[in-house]
Amino acid sequence: MNRRHFVTGAASLMLAGCVGTQQRAPLSPAQDPYYLTMYGPQPNEEFPVPAVDLNKVDPAYYRRVVDYPTPERAGTLVVDTPNRYLYLVMENGKALRYGCGIGRDGFSWGGRARIAYKKAWPTWTPPSEMVDRQPELEKFRNGMPPGLQNPLGARALYIFEGGRDTLYRVHGTLEEWSIGKAVSSGCVRLLNQDVIDLASRVPNDTPIVVLQA
Repeated sequence: MNRRHFVTGAASLMLAGCVGTQQRAPLSPAQDPYYLTMYGPQPNEEFPVPAVDLNKVDPAYYRRVVDYPTPERAGTLVVDTPNRYLYLVMENGKALRYGCGIGRDGFSWGGRARIAYKKAWPTWTPPSEMVDRQPELEKFRNGMPPGLQNPLGARALYIFEGGRDTLYRVHGTLEEWSIGKAVSSGCVRLLNQDVIDLASRVPNDTPIVVLQA
């Protein structure tokens, strides 16, 4: 091998080495396989749930474990209305945090209550006053069947104060864009994948605390 071929070959190897050690650009949260799996399709549900379009959700509202020092005991749900988060309190100052949407005028009820019971793919029955305001809902006065278009989504957790139904729910939604916003009729809405996860973790009679601004 003559000197010219040696130099050319060495230069090629050096260039190849440089290319091989280049750093890839970090993935955005919406491209992260961890979140793509977390919010992927759920075909085994009674009504198969499609994947979430994560580009329509602020990554700040993706489900994750966070530091959350609180006097509330583990297993309690805490709705942080101003910041649009729902926390499931864990041991050792941690919590599982979910992004949520709230009512247009804020979550108008606050205080301590409990999740009396849960339903998978619930029927939605609009309150009479809602039907009076929106006559197009008359056909659902006696209940809207479960399904992907049902406003309660894949799961509903029913909030009772003592023995009284507050009429507020923690429920699912297909409307990804609404997470982190005040748009619903007053309930706390989570992505369907998140409310399915939450409902699997909390039993009936789970305490819930709703914090106002």
